[in-house]
Amino acid sequence: MVAATGLVGNCSFNALITGGRVSWLCWPRPDSSFVFGELIGGEEAGVYAIEPAGPHTVHVEYVDNTNILRTVFRGVDGDNWAFELIDFAPRFLLFGRWFRPTMLMRILRRLEGEPRIRVRCEPVYDYGRARPQVWGASNHLQFGGLSAPLRLTTNAPLTYVRQGTPFLLTRDLHFVLTWGEPLEAPLEDTTESFYCQTRDAWRRWVKSGRIPREWQPEVIRSALTLKLHQFDDTGALLAATTTSLPESPGSGRTWDYRYCWLRDAYFTIDAFERLGYAEEMEKFLLYLRNLCGDGHSELQPVYGIDLAADLEEHILDHLKGFQGDGPVRIGNQAYAQVQHDVYGELILSMSRLLLDSRFRGDEGVDGAGHLVQGLVSQIEQKLEEPDAGLWELRGSRYLHTFTLLTHWAGARRAVDIAKALGIDGLRDKSKQVMARASQLLWERCWNEKIGSFTQAAGRDNLDASSLLALHFGFLRGDDPRARRMVDAIKKQLELPNGMLKRYDVEDDFGVPDAAFTVCTFWLVDALAMVGRADDARALFDSVLARHNGLGLFAEDLLTGGATQSGNFPQTYSHVGLINAAFRLSRAWD
Repeated sequence: MVAATGLVGNCSFNALITGGRVSWLCWPRPDSSFVFGELIGGEEAGVYAIEPAGPHTVHVEYVDNTNILRTVFRGVDGDNWAFELIDFAPRFLLFGRWFRPTMLMRILRRLEGEPRIRVRCEPVYDYGRARPQVWGASNHLQFGGLSAPLRLTTNAPLTYVRQGTPFLLTRDLHFVLTWGEPLEAPLEDTTESFYCQTRDAWRRWVKSGRIPREWQPEVIRSALTLKLHQFDDTGALLAATTTSLPESPGSGRTWDYRYCWLRDAYFTIDAFERLGYAEEMEKFLLYLRNLCGDGHSELQPVYGIDLAADLEEHILDHLKGFQGDGPVRIGNQAYAQVQHDVYGELILSMSRLLLDSRFRGDEGVDGAGHLVQGLVSQIEQKLEEPDAGLWELRGSRYLHTFTLLTHWAGARRAVDIAKALGIDGLRDKSKQVMARASQLLWERCWNEKIGSFTQAAGRDNLDASSLLALHFGFLRGDDPRARRMVDAIKKQLELPNGMLKRYDVEDDFGVPDAAFTVCTFWLVDALAMVGRADDARALFDSVLARHNGLGLFAEDLLTGGATQSGNFPQTYSHVGLINAAFRLSRAWD
């Protein structure tokens, strides 16, 4: 992933900004076609750039405790000029509702001298296959021929913008790009007002949560990143903002992550619970209830943010991919896979609210207890069925250790729910499922010679996800078997840079050669739980040092130095960071 790329958004859409260039923006939803897709298609995939016309340095930072990006450009070699670019998507309360329009705002302020700048706005659609017509009016450029009106309203000279001609920056400039409803209000005053209200709204949201005593900036940035990956309209949680960024160069592992994986969503909800953000948990519970019905139907591992079940995967041959490394995919064939871990994870996701008396009677919470009954029945039926596992193996099925762990953890939590809500018969059934899952884990997945759970029943290779036996409470930190397992997995899967791979055997695309970022955070968590806090802290600091310059993490870390790769930002990675920080931090008292 390109260093110092920032994420902005408003829970209706996200955009990635790299050095003044909008390198990724999908409209009107995160899973729509890109309007600017330079990240995976070069300039032919759309350009929206505000940059100096000459040599310069770039400094990028977030406005404190917000999802607003500030980029400062300065001249070099005695050329004393500077200007700043503020990028944000409006989000604030208006008339008692969240105002989050499909609108990207950019404010350009001269700081020193007279910079010469160049502005280009050349959108595309249908993943670069459609190029709109453009015409100018008195204060805007209109882009026609798309499924909705696209307009750039600005006080910059339209001739220069349309032609991409460099010009002097002598005053503050404002740019408002809209999809659908255009800006019909005073440009400068509205943009500045929206900036202040959006800044204040993000800061209030940050203050409303909990943070650990240590690593606060890292946790705050991760929390803000997770928040942007919840699609407010339905409550769905996206796995990442992007599609097709390769897990490692030349691997062919290029996937579309702009959908809601039920497993990833559970871990995100778990992080929101630690942070104290109940509203986000409630929104996702309502998404689940709309998705699952009574819980007795078989579930896919992944759905669209609008509950869409068909996510047929397609390769876009006309796009070259990130740094020429394709293929570019839209859709994700994982929707057709069998991944039985989802049932236990949904119970865990819902349990946070179902067991909290404060949420009785709230929208989406009442009645959800009966959904748990259906999910436990699904676990009971599928307890010994092989599946594709959490790493979504495309060519094989096994009885995976991780799946059995989620069966056990979901049934365990269902026992608590049955007791709290007085659901007849659920407690006994859940206890039986727990006992059988535990038996299968110890009899078929534990390898005493290796001293660890293996990836799946009857296999000898190890898997980083087995570390979650500690997270789920199946193993206690003071159990000698837990310490043996942590040591065995670390020895087998650790890379030269100290990071952890998912597994080390061949799959459908060869043997993975990159570290999966969240797996290293799992190792941090596990080391702390087995009493090796110093080792955990050292590893945690090592991972944190590999952020992209703005505190953001992609899916993977390459073995050669601090280079990130894979889809970006990855919610999994930021969940792992948050959980590890809470685990390791000194107590407030």
